[in-house]
Amino acid sequence: MSESLAAARRLIVKIGSALLVDDATGDVRGAWLDALVEDLAAFRRRGQEILIVTSGAVAVGRRHLGLGGRVLRLEEKQAAAAAGQIRLAHAWLEALGRHGIGVAQILLTPDDTEERRRHLNARATLEQLLALGAVPVINENDTVATAEIRFGDNDRLAARVAQMISADTLVLLSDIDGLYTADPRHDAGARLITEITEITPEIEAMAGEAPPGYSSGGMVTKLAAARIAIAAGCRMAIADGRCLNPLGALAAGATCSWFLPSSEPLTARKTWIAGSLKPVGTISVDAGALAALKKGKSLLPAGVTTIEGEFDRGDAVLVLDAEGREVARGLSAYASVDARAILGHKSGEIERLLGYRGRDEMIHRDDLVLT
Repeated sequence: MSESLAAARRLIVKIGSALLVDDATGDVRGAWLDALVEDLAAFRRRGQEILIVTSGAVAVGRRHLGLGGRVLRLEEKQAAAAAGQIRLAHAWLEALGRHGIGVAQILLTPDDTEERRRHLNARATLEQLLALGAVPVINENDTVATAEIRFGDNDRLAARVAQMISADTLVLLSDIDGLYTADPRHDAGARLITEITEITPEIEAMAGEAPPGYSSGGMVTKLAAARIAIAAGCRMAIADGRCLNPLGALAAGATCSWFLPSSEPLTARKTWIAGSLKPVGTISVDAGALAALKKGKSLLPAGVTTIEGEFDRGDAVLVLDAEGREVARGLSAYASVDARAILGHKSGEIERLLGYRGRDEMIHRDDLVLT
């Protein structure tokens, strides 16, 4: 499956604290990070888009605040994250900068990936960063999240980001080279499972307990991430990241576990839009707009004739033809009040009409499915 990595169009790499941070000193492992970035730079030269989901802020910050290795209270952990995040971001900035690669920091909470309006905002920001050639470096926003609204691990955060931006490949770099039939630390007969197409109860039973150290994940959270990823049409690998140039090793055929979806990312997203969301309004279009939609184009304000119902940005709406028949469903880029103000107008007039520069599309083609 090493060709899966070479074929990735949009690749997310998740790095755990145990790989990135030296347990004894609390410092970032510079040589390891530089070698990883060499791999990332090589992938970018092939035209692949790269996003990083990184742990390590708490592990770095706790040492600098003198919090030692004990279990931290929530407020101590948030303070450590605040102190460590700036050092972590600087490490990524320097390592990527040596290859002339721009970097941008993104901090997310579960609400940012699950609540539709915030999901769309985060998705648009990430898409724009990638379009500008920057590598987004993503972490959980530990400084503001409470115990009740945290991911608690970056495996699931990485999978949610993959779902959000329709990534086709996710690699979880870990201290183990994949999923085994039993815990290989305790069972010499444990066998590596190299390809998984479905998360069955038998597969779930193979997950052991989290290893000691900074990691808050373990195989249980990796399987939870795999379930999210494959449902979103994203293939996912669990691979050993302890060596230098771990992505290069994976591309060269290093052993790992691949979780394989049954559909492509965009197909999975459109299935979710078509079947999982309740429309709260309608947008009627003219014949020209309908013809454009049937060719796979986005819905522009100029082709909209009427809007019914009250909805917010990111809400699901029905798209109707001139006879009132449903022709599509999608996520509106505008709240109904703004949508009414710009309907029938060209995209270049949006700023004058609304007082701000929104999206050119009423519904982007990636957020729209013909019915």
